[in-house]
Amino acid sequence: MKYIKSLFLFFIIGGILGLAALFGLYFYIKPDLPSVTVLKDVRLQTPMRIYTNDGKLISQYGVKRRIPVKLEDVPQKLIDAVLATEDSRFYDHYGIDPIGVARAALNLVLTGEKQQGASTLTMQLARGFFLSRDKTFMRKIKEIFIAIHMEQVLSKEEILELYLNKIELGHRAFGFGAAAQVYYGKSLKELTLAQIATIAGLPQAPSVLNPISRPDRSVERRRIVLLRMLDEGFITKDEFTSASQAPVTAVKHGAEIGLDAPYLADYIYNEMVEIYGKDEAETGGYQVYATATSQMQIAAQQAVVRNLHDYDERHGYRGPVNWLWNAPQADEDTMPSGNDEPLSTLTRKAKSDWTLDDIKAALDSVPHFHPLVPAVVTEVAEQSAVVLDLNGVEHTLAWEGLDWARPYITDSRQGADPKVASDILAQGAVIYIRKQDDQWRLSQVPSVSGALIALNPENGAVEAVVGGYSFYQSQFNRATQAKRQVGSNIKPFIYSAALENGYTLASIINDAPINQWNAATGVAWRPQNSPPEYDGPIRMRVALGKSKNVVSVRLLRGVGLQKARAHLAKFGFDPDEIPNDETVALGSGAHTPLEVARAMSVIANGGYLVTPYFVDRVLNEHGETLWQGTPTWACNPCKDEAGNVVSQQENVEDLLEAQLNAAGGLDNKIPDNGDEVVSKRSAPQVISAQNAFLVADMMRTGVRANGSWNKKTYWMGTGWRARNILQRDDLAGKTGTTNDARDTWFTGFHRGIVATAWVGFDDMNRNLGRATRNQNLINRNPEKFNWFGNAMIGGEDGAKAAEPAWIRFMQKVLDGVPEQPMPIPDGIVRVRIDRTTGKLTRRTDHTTLFEYFKQGTQPKVFVLDDDVIDPAQSEENAMPESEEIF
Repeated sequence: MKYIKSLFLFFIIGGILGLAALFGLYFYIKPDLPSVTVLKDVRLQTPMRIYTNDGKLISQYGVKRRIPVKLEDVPQKLIDAVLATEDSRFYDHYGIDPIGVARAALNLVLTGEKQQGASTLTMQLARGFFLSRDKTFMRKIKEIFIAIHMEQVLSKEEILELYLNKIELGHRAFGFGAAAQVYYGKSLKELTLAQIATIAGLPQAPSVLNPISRPDRSVERRRIVLLRMLDEGFITKDEFTSASQAPVTAVKHGAEIGLDAPYLADYIYNEMVEIYGKDEAETGGYQVYATATSQMQIAAQQAVVRNLHDYDERHGYRGPVNWLWNAPQADEDTMPSGNDEPLSTLTRKAKSDWTLDDIKAALDSVPHFHPLVPAVVTEVAEQSAVVLDLNGVEHTLAWEGLDWARPYITDSRQGADPKVASDILAQGAVIYIRKQDDQWRLSQVPSVSGALIALNPENGAVEAVVGGYSFYQSQFNRATQAKRQVGSNIKPFIYSAALENGYTLASIINDAPINQWNAATGVAWRPQNSPPEYDGPIRMRVALGKSKNVVSVRLLRGVGLQKARAHLAKFGFDPDEIPNDETVALGSGAHTPLEVARAMSVIANGGYLVTPYFVDRVLNEHGETLWQGTPTWACNPCKDEAGNVVSQQENVEDLLEAQLNAAGGLDNKIPDNGDEVVSKRSAPQVISAQNAFLVADMMRTGVRANGSWNKKTYWMGTGWRARNILQRDDLAGKTGTTNDARDTWFTGFHRGIVATAWVGFDDMNRNLGRATRNQNLINRNPEKFNWFGNAMIGGEDGAKAAEPAWIRFMQKVLDGVPEQPMPIPDGIVRVRIDRTTGKLTRRTDHTTLFEYFKQGTQPKVFVLDDDVIDPAQSEENAMPESEEIF
């Protein structure tokens, strides 16, 4: 009895001391335990995902791959597999499994090693969120306290959902949603039982049990998971047998990118980082929807790439990028001088020493950018060649895919047209090929650069942006970052200033050479037309359509330099970047394509300066709207569909200043406006609707042929190809070419979209040169010379180098869109004038035409009969009416 009392007392004291030690230990580590608030608001580190406006994923940013899923969206078989394998008594314990703890303690006593951790799902979750993986007693004690704490403040369902989304599962996949995508390229609901068992077995050791790195270990672990599911009654024997014998089907998958648009994604990513910081942006789970749609973005990318290849090919072939065998002596020690890409050194050896795997590995080391594919020439026939690409697939290059490749000499000189394939290629040459019009053709990385950006002129939404040939070649975004001289793209704004200062579309300006002596420099300024042709007195409409340089200078002088500069600033151009001399009339100022497109939107939308923005909305990881774009609109007042006024400009001066200083995008901040409904904001009206209409109508004549050939009133706008190819009358545009064609532009619009295309070299000292006649291309279609592509000859300019990209873009985005003539605003009148003098006339023949005027500015004087000039009476022979004009 004495011993029993002593033993009982021992247990009492031991228990009291144990509880005291436990409480002491709890208070000791209490400062390190997370608060209830933290546990209730646990935030998963979820990557930022950027989508097009119509929901195509274009990029994902963040080291950790995570696709959050709600518990109700998780297949029951996966829940069963996880519980059976990791914590079969999950719903019966309070964070700690006593049976598991006893088993782990017994194993420690018997082996002296910490082989079993007795961790419940709650404990694993506690460790994953708040602790390290160090196997120490203190960490385990903290893990237990945190697990108990979590069970007190979270429901079992909340804990299980957090676990399914938090746990690390290898290959940077965190959570089972991400694991399903990484290993199988599927959603959880699409997984088979074998695949479910595979990823359910990963938490124990994701680096060595995953089916990609260790498929053998993965199969063993999958069998264990399936056995546990069978023991718990979650699957039948037949299901176990079928799943355990299933082949390993895991292959590493990247993010399920729906559209590769890296220039657009990178711009939005940088904006998010600027606002939130890199860590928050990449882990906050933001779902960012761009203003651009996939259709327009794809059209822009294809247009830029095709256009740069067209330019590059008409200037000649720079030769193979390397050789695997048969290397010419001149290429033994040096790479071809025309190749701008740094290439890895390929081992050169005899053809017989190359295996297929060797060839594929060598080609895979060559830089390649979509749509280019590295290949090696294996056979050369008279007018064809056979090549083997980096995937081991053979392709035949027909003569139509080779005959463009006359030798490149300089940007302005090309060699002789090739006659046979051996003039171009030889066996062993490493080349690039690409597919065009369903046919493989010889190609090369373009050495020239380009950009295209498109805006919705009604609210500034960026519909598409392409900053270069390939983001993976150069991350510099030329559409938003490159300030280049705009050349004649500036002229519509100069003409707008003229309309504000007494000029009309019928005003006569002398198109004659200017020779102005500058006493300060001792040099005469002699601006010239390009080409240097002069028409004498000419109407303002014709001068803009033909892009007459000297007329632009004379208009500037008529307006006054400072007045003109102030007027240009209304279009959003930074006043500090507008040249303070007369060269501004010729486009000596440097602006980005985005700035030019924004300025042209003012003309397209009736005079309103909208703010470009790239992001339509930002959602959190649960799909809840955090921010919704509230753009400025080209309306004053703005009305809803019912005709109710929803916005009106209150202080135009303040609004204009804000617009001029805005950086675009997210208005520099993303406020948490939740579900707040924001009415439309009016953009400032910086020019009158009448001024915008008149400039736009002048620009319409700049993209088409005008007048009659037989009556000798025929003239062509510099951008005539737009109307010729698109066959639409609701387009307006302006070409732009700088001195020596270092920069070429085309900016144009339809009522619903404005787009700017630019082409030039990144090296500003390098001009675009000229292309000589390639008879091979002409021979294919001698009846109709191909002005649209590689057969264009002569010096490069905005119409040849940049406009084709704009045309191809518009071909896609306006396909099926009915013509929408620009509405004529109030205050515009249309009267008949004499074609030569711009005065009123009572004649109705070809010497006259109808012209638009702002009411009150129309001519008041009639032309005298003696002043009428009939071009048809000149002695030059007229072209027959049936002759086709291009």
